[in-house]
Amino acid sequence: MTEKKVVLKFSAQNADKPIIYHLVKDYDLIINILKASINPHKEGTMVLEISGDRYEEGISFLEKQGVSVLPIETEVVRNIERCTSCGACTVHCPTQALYIKRPSMEVEFDGEKCILCLMCLKICPVRAMEVKV
Repeated sequence: MTEKKVVLKFSAQNADKPIIYHLVKDYDLIINILKASINPHKEGTMVLEISGDRYEEGISFLEKQGVSVLPIETEVVRNIERCTSCGACTVHCPTQALYIKRPSMEVEFDGEKCILCLMCLKICPVRAMEVKV
């Protein structure tokens, strides 16, 4: 079974359609919505984990609906040498991919939980979080 993380970009014309419903019902895909947002112009972005035997058919359906499907090729990494374990990033991480390990009180990073919201890049005072393409 194929499991991939992808970014979907919706236009105002397709943002209000039940597209995710059809992926589940018609293509028997398992969808885990990691992040979703719609801007004031009704354009949307979703970060999903999609798995199922009919993955390619589901992606083809999305593209026919006018949805841009982008594979997640970017990842966030922590520069251990630069990190001071101040913990500022842990408060802002929505998935707890960044957390304080006890009892050492060091900041740890679980890249599997990361949804690429990039809040850690904005908040880190020593710029220890970096984007790797």
